[in-house]
Amino acid sequence: MKIYIFIAFLLVIPIYGFSQDCTDILTGQVMDYHNKTPLENASIQILGNQKIVKTDNKGKFQIPSLCPGLYELEISHPECTTTFIKVEVDGITWIDIKLEHHLEELEEVKVVGDAVAEKTNSALEESLKLKTLEQFSSGSLGDALKELAGVSSLNTGANIVKPAIHGLNGSRVLILNDGVRMQDMEWGDEHAPNIDINAAGTISVIKGASALLYGGDAIGGVIVMEQARIPAKDTLYGKSIVNGVSNGRGGNITTELIKAFESGWYLRGQGSYKRLGDHEAPDYVLSNTGVQEIGASLQFGKQLFTWGWDAKYSYYNSEIAVLRASHIGNIDDLIRGINNGQPEIIRPFTYDIQNPRQEVTHHLGKLKFYKRFEGLGKWNVQYDYQNNRRFEFDVRRGERDNQASIDLELTTHTFSTDFKWDAKELYELQFGILGRFQENFANPTTGVRRLIPDYEKYDFGAFVTGEYRLTDEILVDAGFRYDFNRIDAKKFYQTSRWEERGYDQEFQDLIINDLGTQLLTNPIFDYHNFSTTFGAQYAENSGSVIRINYALSQRAPNPSELFSDGLHHSAARIELGDLRIKSETSHKISASYQQDFNNWGFTLEPYANFIQDFILLEPTSVEFTIRGAFPVWEYRQTNARLLGVDTAAYIDWTGNWRTDHQFSLVKGTDTENNSALINIPAANFRNKLTFVKPEWNNFEFSLESQYVFEQNEHPDNITAFSPEQQQEVVLEINTPPEAYHLLGVSSKMEFPFKNNLKLTTSLTVSNLLDTNYRDYLNRQRFFADDLGRNIILQLKLNY
Repeated sequence: MKIYIFIAFLLVIPIYGFSQDCTDILTGQVMDYHNKTPLENASIQILGNQKIVKTDNKGKFQIPSLCPGLYELEISHPECTTTFIKVEVDGITWIDIKLEHHLEELEEVKVVGDAVAEKTNSALEESLKLKTLEQFSSGSLGDALKELAGVSSLNTGANIVKPAIHGLNGSRVLILNDGVRMQDMEWGDEHAPNIDINAAGTISVIKGASALLYGGDAIGGVIVMEQARIPAKDTLYGKSIVNGVSNGRGGNITTELIKAFESGWYLRGQGSYKRLGDHEAPDYVLSNTGVQEIGASLQFGKQLFTWGWDAKYSYYNSEIAVLRASHIGNIDDLIRGINNGQPEIIRPFTYDIQNPRQEVTHHLGKLKFYKRFEGLGKWNVQYDYQNNRRFEFDVRRGERDNQASIDLELTTHTFSTDFKWDAKELYELQFGILGRFQENFANPTTGVRRLIPDYEKYDFGAFVTGEYRLTDEILVDAGFRYDFNRIDAKKFYQTSRWEERGYDQEFQDLIINDLGTQLLTNPIFDYHNFSTTFGAQYAENSGSVIRINYALSQRAPNPSELFSDGLHHSAARIELGDLRIKSETSHKISASYQQDFNNWGFTLEPYANFIQDFILLEPTSVEFTIRGAFPVWEYRQTNARLLGVDTAAYIDWTGNWRTDHQFSLVKGTDTENNSALINIPAANFRNKLTFVKPEWNNFEFSLESQYVFEQNEHPDNITAFSPEQQQEVVLEINTPPEAYHLLGVSSKMEFPFKNNLKLTTSLTVSNLLDTNYRDYLNRQRFFADDLGRNIILQLKLNY
C-alpha cells in the first residue's frame, strides 16, 4: 500500500508544477550603443531553452508565457559581439539592450591576429599578414616591409635597415609602435628603427600623409604597428619561435605569453634574443658585420567595451658592427675602396663585434585610458615616455678605442587625447590634441667634436578628421591639422666653419659667447605647419574599388638637417647641416583602382608628389681628418617631383596553385636643377609561385623571383684629389650598381598535437643561386657585395 501512495505522490508533484499559471512577459528593445538606433533581426534566446525570438524593424521583441524568476539571455546580431545578460522577470517586464554595433574592434581586426583594417578610406594603404611577420622573425622591420609594393629600404649592410615609402625615408616616415610615435633619432641614414619586429601583431602602411591623427609631417607615409586583440575570456596562450640562420651562423629565439580573463583583465609578456656573427658575400667574409639584439615588453590592463586602460613597458638593445672596410685611412684608400669593387679589409669569420660599431638602447613606457559614452563616441587619453641612448664607436688608437665617438641621449614625453564621435550612421568626426617635450643631451666627454648639439624641442598639434557616406557606394573623408614646433639649441661652432657657411652675415645675433676659435650660439627656431587631406572612395558590389586622395603636408627640419657639423662616425662621412633650412611642403595626389574577380584580381596605384623646399643630403667633396678620409655630405633645399606607380595582381589557378605579382616604379627629380634625386629606389619586379596542400599538414611551398633594374637616373659623381696620382680623380660615389636577379624558396608544414599544441616548421632560402650583386640603396655597396645565400630554419610552437 505504501508503494502506491509514493507513486501517486510522484505523479501529483509534476502535474501541480506544470499547472502553474506562467503568464509573465519579457519585452524590450535592442539598440545600437553608439547612436541608439534600433537593431533589426537581433536574436534573443533564454539559456536552456531552444526557442529564439527576433527583433522587428524597430528593434523590439517579446517573450511570453514565462514564470517569475531570474533568466539569462543570449543576445546576438550579425554585426555585433554576442552579449549575455541576466534579467529578473516579474509580470510584464521591459528591458533595454544595447549592443556593440559597428564595434571598433571589427574595424581594427579583419582576421584576428592577421591584418589590421584600413586606417584611412581614400589613401593608398597595405597590410602585412602575421605569417609574414613570423617569417621575418630573425630579420628586421625594414626587411619585412619590403614585401609590400612601393616600400623599399635604405640599408647600411644587412643589420641596419630603414623603411622607405615611395622613395622617402627618415623623418618623412612616421612609425607608430602600439600607439606611440617612435622617437629614436630617425634622422640618421644608418639609424634603424629601435623596434623588435617580434613584438608586433599586425602592421599597416599608409603611403602618404593622409592619416592626420598620427602626424602632419609624414610626407613619405606612416607605419602603424599594433598588437593582436586579446579575447575577453579566461584563457592562457602563447607561442615560441626559434630560427637558425646560416649567413651569420647564428639565429634568434622569441617567446610571447598572454593571460586573459573574462572580466577584461589581461597580461602580456614578450621577449626575444638574436645573435649573428659576420655575414658573408658569395666570395668573401664581410668583416665586422655581426649583431646582437635583445627585446622585451610587458603589458597589462583591463579592456571592457565601455572603458578600459593599459600600461606597457618595452626594452630594446642592439649592438651592431659596421663593415670594417667602410672606414678608410686616407684619400687614396678611399678612392680605391669605392672604385675597385672589393673590400680593402677581409678577415676570417668571427662573432666578435669590433669597432666601428654602434650600441643603442631604447626604453618605452605608455599609459592609456579610454571611455565610451553612450550615444556619443569614444574618448582616449595617453601619456608615453621614451629614452633613447646611442653610442657610436670609431676605430681609435690606444685607450680611446673603447670610448664612444658619439654619445647621444634623447628623452621624450608626450601627452595626447582625442575623441571619436561616431553617433551618426552616415558620418563620424575625430578630433584631438598633442603636446610633446623632448630633450637631447650630447655628451661632451667623448673627445670628439659633437655632431648634434644639446637642444630642447617643444611640439604642439591639433587635428580634426571626418568621413561622410554620400551613398552606399561613395564615402568621402577630409581632415585638417596644425603643428607648432620649437627647437632651442646650444651649439659650439668653429669660427672658421661659421664664416665658411656665411653665418656671420645672417646669424650674428645667435652668438652668446665668442671664444676666439669657437663660438657658442643659441639658435631658437619656431615652425608653424599646416596639413590637410581630402579624398573619396567608390566601392561597387562587383568587387571594384576606386580611391582618390589629395594630401598637403608640411615638415619642420630635424636637428640633423639644421645643426650637423662634423664626422658622423658609423655613417663614415662628414655631415654639414644648414641653419637656413626651413619647412618642406608636400602636395601629393594618389589614386588606386582595385578589382577582384572570382579567382584573380589586381590593384593599380599611381601617385604624384610635388615637394617645395625638399631637404636632401648629398656628397659634395672629400676631407682628410686625423681619423681618415671621409666624403663630405651637405644638406640643401630644392624643389622636387616624385612620380610613381605600384601594381599588384594575383591569380588562383587552381585550388592548390597561386601566383602573386608586384611592380614598383618611382622617378625622383630635382626640378630646380633638372637632375635626378639621390637614393631613389630602382624599378623592380617581384613574382611568386605558391603551392598549397592542406591535406598534407597544411603544406606550403613557394618560389619567388625578384628582379631589380639598374637605377639609370642618379646625380653626378664628385671628384677628389689623389696625392698618389697628384690629380683630381672621379670618385664614383653616385654610380649605381648593375641590375640583378634573385631567387628564393620557402616551405612550411604544421603538426598539431594534444592540448591545442601546434608545431610549424619552415625552411627559407634567400639568394638561392648565391648571386653576386649590389643594391643601390645599400650604403655599403661602395665597399662590398651584398649578402650571399642565406638558409633559415624556423620552428614555431603555438600553445
